[in-house]
Amino acid sequence: MSLDLFLLLAAALFSTGLFGALTQQSIVMLMMGLELMVGGVILAAAAVWHHIAPASADGQVLVVLAVTVMAVEMAIGFAVVTALFRAREVEMTDMAAELRE
Repeated sequence: MSLDLFLLLAAALFSTGLFGALTQQSIVMLMMGLELMVGGVILAAAAVWHHIAPASADGQVLVVLAVTVMAVEMAIGFAVVTALFRAREVEMTDMAAELRE
């Protein structure tokens, strides 16, 4: 596949995630939008790296590291959201903004 197709897919993922992050009020849906955006960026970076240096494994290691960091970040985010929901039953971003005591 060509670089153009991968970049088009990455742009579609990023724009779908941006739309989801800007339009949703649920914290979980907001985080899913952010996850899609980061996935689009990682896909674009991997495609460009493969296009520039296809024989080098440095890009693959960087992508695996980025996906690992993304997974850890989302796991911590979901743990915080779950704790927030259990403590105060907050599930919307508007309700979470009012917690500044």
